[in-house]
Order: sequence, then structure tokens, then C-alpha cells
Amino acid sequence: MSDEEFRFRGKKLDEIQSMNLNQFADLCNAEARRKIQRGLRHIEKELLEDVRESDHARTHARSMVVTPDMVGATIEVYNGKDFVPVEVEEEMLGHRLGEFAKTRREVEHSAPGLGATRSSQHVPLK
Repeated sequence: MSDEEFRFRGKKLDEIQSMNLNQFADLCNAEARRKIQRGLRHIEKELLEDVRESDHARTHARSMVVTPDMVGATIEVYNGKDFVPVEVEEEMLGHRLGEFAKTRREVEHSAPGLGATRSSQHVPLK
């Protein structure tokens, strides 16, 4: 990795963390800015309070935008089955929490079964 400090839209992390939520929204892309400006839901406000109190939180709010307050915290995001731990880093600013907790598994195929190929089509099973 390079020795350069992280910058988000030309601002250092210290500068961003000193901003309020609306000032941070002005730096975000249109989708995140609109989400923040329209107001956070009750569950999202509770998540922000939990993260400010401790560096660990659990949530179902997958649509929550990652804010500067969350950097360095571990947030467990529900993926429909389990709570997946997500360690929030600077590069995640402006993204949604749900992007970092996959809801689908990758498919793992085993070897093809008997009769699945042309060569094994007429092999007796016994």
C-alpha cells in the first residue's frame, strides 16, 4: 500500500469526522446524499447512537449509508440468515452497509453424476 493518507472527495478523514451529517451528505454521491437529506429512519438513528456509544453494533438496516462516525467500528449486518460482522474502513464511506454483507452464497458444484454425460449415459447403475 502507499503511504498517502486516505482522502474522500479531497478531504482528510479528520476533516470529514468533524463535519455534521448534512455537510458529509454534500460530499457524497446523489443516492447517498438524497438518503441522508430525506432523513434517517428510526432504526438508522438508533444504529448511529449505538456506534457512537461503543464500537460494536448489530442491525437489520442494510440500507444505512456508511458515515464518518462508523469508521473503525464493527457492525454486524443481517443478511437474511445470520449477522455478518463488517469492519468499517475509510473506503466504505458513502456506500450502503448491505453491500458488505452478501445475501447469497456462491454456488459450489461437485462432480457430475452418473448419466450426466454422454459417456456415462448407458453405464448400468448396479
